[in-house]
Amino acid sequence: MTTQVGTTARTGERCPVSGVWKVLGTPSTTAPIAKGNVMPPYGDQAVTWQLIRLA
Repeated sequence: MTTQVGTTARTGERCPVSGVWKVLGTPSTTAPIAKGNVMPPYGDQAVTWQLIRLA
C-alpha cells in the first residue's frame, strides 16, 4: 500500500510515512514527523494530522 498526500493519522497512532504533517482544524500547525514516530497532540489535545508533503 502506498501512502499518499492527504493521508490522515490521529494523535497516538504511529506515523505511516515520513513527511510534513498539518493539523486539521483551527488553530493549525505543521510539523515534520518521521515514519514510526507517535503522532503528537497539539495544544494539549488529541488531533487529526494530514500529510501535506512527503519527505
